[in-house]
Amino acid sequence: MTETKLSRQTYERLEQELEDLTTRGRIEIAAAIEAARALGDLKENGDYHAARDSQGKMEARIRQIQALLAEAVIVEGEDDSETVTTGSIVHLRYEGDKDSEQYLIGSIEEKRPGVSVVSPNSPLGQAILGKSEGQTVEYESPSGMLRVEIVKIGA
Repeated sequence: MTETKLSRQTYERLEQELEDLTTRGRIEIAAAIEAARALGDLKENGDYHAARDSQGKMEARIRQIQALLAEAVIVEGEDDSETVTTGSIVHLRYEGDKDSEQYLIGSIEEKRPGVSVVSPNSPLGQAILGKSEGQTVEYESPSGMLRVEIVKIGA
């Protein structure tokens, strides 16, 4: 298993989501299944099948969160760092582009409005980790080699 680096805020949010799903969520799904059973024939009961489907999706999310939290390492994003680290927000400009794009280096669970997330294990993430502002790096993408300049580290 590989560790997942999460900010303290995301770790706590996932803990709260897990608590909610394992308590309130399970109670609500159980009530929905019971209400659907009361309607009669389960073979052609759409409410029953929808409730069971929701239960399966919720249980899958519970297992996903449990696995993430079990392997999680809490990191503090260093916006004032001089190099790109997990948790950093970086502004990158691809070769040939005028504008830069903003990315958060971390887990998809770290997603924030207006900021794309790049896994530190992805080709781009591996190429920019440990690099500084002003550096240009190359990395292999599915469409070929790409060059990207690190314009700024930090929000």
